Amino acid sequence: MTRYRQEFEITKDLNIAGAVKAYALEKYQNTLVMVLEDLGGESLRELLTKDASIGKGLGGIFKFLPLGIQIADNLGHIHAANIIHKDINPTNIALNTISKQIKIIDFGISSCLPRETLTFKNPTQLEGTLAYISPEQTGRMNRTVDYRTDLYSLGVNFYELLAGELPFEATEALELVHCHIAKNPVHICEINADVPPVLSQIVKKLMAKNVEDRYQSAFGLKQDLEKCLSNLEGFGHLRGFEMKLAQQDFSGRFQIPQKLYGREAEIDILLQAFERVSSGTREMMLVAGYSSIKTTNYLTTSLESHRRKLTFSFG
Repeated sequence: MTRYRQEFEITKDLNIAGAVKAYALEKYQNTLVMVLEDLGGESLRELLTKDASIGKGLGGIFKFLPLGIQIADNLGHIHAANIIHKDINPTNIALNTISKQIKIIDFGISSCLPRETLTFKNPTQLEGTLAYISPEQTGRMNRTVDYRTDLYSLGVNFYELLAGELPFEATEALELVHCHIAKNPVHICEINADVPPVLSQIVKKLMAKNVEDRYQSAFGLKQDLEKCLSNLEGFGHLRGFEMKLAQQDFSGRFQIPQKLYGREAEIDILLQAFERVSSGTREMMLVAGYSSIKTTNYLTTSLESHRRKLTFSFG
C-alpha cells in the first residue's frame, strides 16, 4: 500500500507531456484505486504483436525513428525531473495510434533518489522486467544504479523493435542475468539486413555494460536519432551514412565513474591463468583484500570477449 501511494505521488508530481497523468487516489474497501489518464491507445508490446513491419525495409526504419525520438524525449524529461523509472519495457510504453502521442506509464518501482545501491537477490526477486534490466540493476555488479539504467533498458527495447527478437534468450533467470552482465548481443544489422549499421551502433552504445560507455542523457540519444531521420528524409536511405555518435550528449550531472582503474596487470594475470587451465592444467588463484564481486565481473567480462565458455558463481 505504501509503494502504491509512492507511485501515485511520483506520477502526480511528474507534470510532463510524455508521462501518464495521475488524478486521484481513492480508498475502495480495503485497498486503494488510482485514477489515471485514459490514453486511448495501446502498449508498444501490443503494437509489436500486431505490426511486424517495424524495422523491416525502408518503411520500417521510417516507422522506428519517430517512435524512438519521441520515447527518448519523454525519458529525457523524466530524468530531468530526477526520476529513475527502472522498468522501461514495451508494456510500459503506451502509444495512441491516432494522435501518434507516446507516453511512459507504470512508475510502480520508480525512484526519486539520484542513485540506489541494490542488494544481492535471487534473480526471480529482482525489481523490473528481467529481460530488460541493466547489468547494475541485477545487484551483482557492486555498482550503484542511477538514471542510466533506463538507457540500457531502452536499448533492449530498440533492439527488439529493430531485430524482431530480444538480444538475450535464456530458459533460466540466472542465465539471463549472466547474459546482461557478461555477453554482448549479436549486432542488429547481422540479424536484420534492413537495419543500417549506424542504428546498430546507436543501440550497441545504449547497451554498453559500463554506464560510462553508454549515452549520458536521453536527449543526446534523441539528437543522434534526429540526425538519422533527417538523412533518411533527405536522401531516402541510410546506406553508407556514418556519424560520430554522442556529439551532443551531455549529462548535466556530476557523475563520479565507478569503474576500476589501474587493475590492468592483475586482470592480465587472471586471463593468463585462465588460458593455462583451458589447456588442461589445474591452478588456484587467491585474491587478497575485502570481499567483493568486482573481480569476478571484470574477469567474466574480459573472458567473454575472448569467446570462451566460463562457469562462474557469485558470492
